[in-house]
Amino acid sequence: MITGHIMMAMTLDGFVARKDHSLDWLMKQNTTDEDHGFTAFMDSIDVLVMGSGSFKTVLGFDEWPYDKPVIVLSRSLTQSDIPTHLQDKVEISMLAPTALMAELESRGHKRVYVDGGAIIQSFLSDGLIESLKITTVPILIGDGIRIFSTLNADIDLRLESVTEYPSGLVTKQYSVQ
Repeated sequence: MITGHIMMAMTLDGFVARKDHSLDWLMKQNTTDEDHGFTAFMDSIDVLVMGSGSFKTVLGFDEWPYDKPVIVLSRSLTQSDIPTHLQDKVEISMLAPTALMAELESRGHKRVYVDGGAIIQSFLSDGLIESLKITTVPILIGDGIRIFSTLNADIDLRLESVTEYPSGLVTKQYSVQ
């Protein structure tokens, strides 16, 4: 059975990005000597699903960071909006989360990395997330895109582990009950 998984960094006040999708607050952190488990997490997943805002942010990075297939959920982007060098790595989809997960499962995928504030919220609301790995960054930015917002119902979580880092980052691993 296919499962959705989240690995996100957020500010202490609960934002995953600024309103313009900027991650400058995250880039300020001096964490170069710390292993926060991103490589191990990426090795455990088959495919990434993100929203158009996250996709546009990642396009601004110096290098494309993913070697796994990426599905961008968007009602405004088309495949022609994907840069030529990423055409074989990125796919645009307008499917709803449940339909997309069924489609990905039919392709043989088992573990999906779900990324982006609104996308995470919709996958959580549809009961498609199995685990959340949330790293809290010790910074307050006051406004931005929230990792969690309106949900249709409460979602019970169980804390599986907590890891503290010398930089002040704290990672909490949760399973969805």
